[in-house]
Amino acid sequence: MAKFPHSPGVDELRRLLPATRSLPAGTRLARVYYTHSAHPLAWNAFRHAGTVNARWDHHLAGPDGAPVIQQRGIYYAAFDVKTCLAEVFQDTRRIDRAYQAPWLVVFDTVAPLRVLDLSGDFATRMGASAAIHSGSRVRARAWARDLYEAFDTLQGVCYASSMNAGVRALAINERALARGLFPPRPVFHRALGDDAMLDALKHAAQALGYALR
Repeated sequence: MAKFPHSPGVDELRRLLPATRSLPAGTRLARVYYTHSAHPLAWNAFRHAGTVNARWDHHLAGPDGAPVIQQRGIYYAAFDVKTCLAEVFQDTRRIDRAYQAPWLVVFDTVAPLRVLDLSGDFATRMGASAAIHSGSRVRARAWARDLYEAFDTLQGVCYASSMNAGVRALAINERALARGLFPPRPVFHRALGDDAMLDALKHAAQALGYALR
């Protein structure tokens, strides 16, 4: 397995020319999210409570290490539904249509996004490695905090999904809200527990080698 060093720190990262990816307005994104959980959200809401056990959270921990509400916010999304399912259900490798009432939303962005691109060799050039996508989440979050501060005009991270063959996914930060991200209505919005979703979820689960409940 590739080594996964610690971040060299904000000052060292600022000396680098970052690899970026520009996403035009009208980019179609998908997201699977929970409507009944410790941090329930609307489809078009960032999670400002953190940090939790998610890889790219750039939140600052509270005094006791517990998640706290703060200005920093995160929104995980992908360019296709299968990657969303792979990422959200990776810990159990089972697409659970009922637990915490997951929903799928698909929408077109209303403004351009410019994000740090870690899906290529910049992950190595900045001092980490491809293991940033699959190694320790605690260490990845430390990188996320430093990258957020070092590249303070960027609106998130484009990363390689370790659960879906390195397909690109996004961790968008709250800076994206300054110009707008969400349309008034999504293209598609439905509960995973809806019977109309069953066939599509069966195909996705089979492709990923996940169970379906």
